[in-house]
Formats: sequence, C-alpha cells, structure tokens
Amino acid sequence: MTAKREHLLVGLVSISDRASGGVYQDQGIPALQEWLGAALATPFQVETRLIPDERSQIEQTLVELVDVTGCDLVLTTGGTGPSRRDVTPEATLAIGTKEMPGFGEQMRQISLQFVPTAILSRQVAVIRETSDHAALVLNLPGQPKSIRETLEGLKDEDGRVKVTGIFAAIPYCIDLIGGPYIETVEAVCKAFRPKSAIKPAAS
Repeated sequence: MTAKREHLLVGLVSISDRASGGVYQDQGIPALQEWLGAALATPFQVETRLIPDERSQIEQTLVELVDVTGCDLVLTTGGTGPSRRDVTPEATLAIGTKEMPGFGEQMRQISLQFVPTAILSRQVAVIRETSDHAALVLNLPGQPKSIRETLEGLKDEDGRVKVTGIFAAIPYCIDLIGGPYIETVEAVCKAFRPKSAIKPAAS
C-alpha cells in the first residue's frame, strides 16, 4: 500500500468537442475550481483535462488520472445528455469497478426542481479501484449554475437546506475507500459523517 496523502488530489475533466477544439472557452473547469475553492477547508490540488467527446479518450483520461496521477476524486463535466456524441456515462461505467447510483439519482432530483428536462441527464458515478488506490469518479452537468446546484444543494430563503447536494456525501465516501480526510466550509456545504467517523478538531 502507498502512504496516504494528507491533501486531496482532484481531477477535473471537461468533455466538449467545441471547447476542446477552441470554438468557445471552457466554462466547466473554472466553475469547478471556483466552487471547490469556496467549499473545501482541506488543502487540495487539481489536475485538469479538456478533451473532446471521444469515448476512448475519456476512458484513457479517467484511468490516467486515477491510476497514474493518483487522484482521490475525479469530477467530469459535459457529455451526459441523450445526443449521439454524449458518451461520458458509458466511458465512466467502463472504467469503474463499483457503480454508485445514488449520486446520479440525487443530481436529477435536484435539477428537477428547476427543469423537467432533468430526466434526460444521464450522470453516473463509480469507484475505480487498483491494487493500492481507489477513487470516486463522478459525472456532473455541463452548465456552471447546474454544477453548483448539484454539488451544493438547494436552500430556502432562510438558508435552511431544502434538497441536499451530492458533495455532502463525498468526504465520507472518500474516507471509506481509503482517501484523505476532507473537511468542508459549512456555510457552503456541510459534509455528513456518522459520529464515529468524525475526527476531533486539532487543538
């Protein structure tokens, strides 16, 4: 087994024919970096990739980020709709060793608060395991507003959580697969752990 790192390593993958071809500027990776910067209290580093909607390249990128780079968490954005070129879920499922269907279910539940076409979204999540490492790989929507909503969840006018965002469950998931202990900024997203899994604050 390799030694566990203290900081979190996150892979950010934007999947778009047009953005990767320079037709327009990618918005997915900047939106993810901004949200993580606001939400994480734990030190983290990112590895970014901007690639076209090519299944083989998506699979190769995800495998490289987990197996070679050693990411603990990989977040993709784009390529999850019903069109012929949208193959991100297929590529993600192909490289996973465990499917985590609750993440996709909750993302669609959040997005359905806004648009009925959320049922057309096909986001999936998997764990990828090697002999000495594991990572959570998660498909997110393509639009920055939807990325924030699915990660953070929805709050009412008084700041109370109406629908829990998916990131609340990610730190404990990474605990369970042997990754670093992640703490969040509660005003943005409060991570949930069973009491037995919460580390005492450093004095």
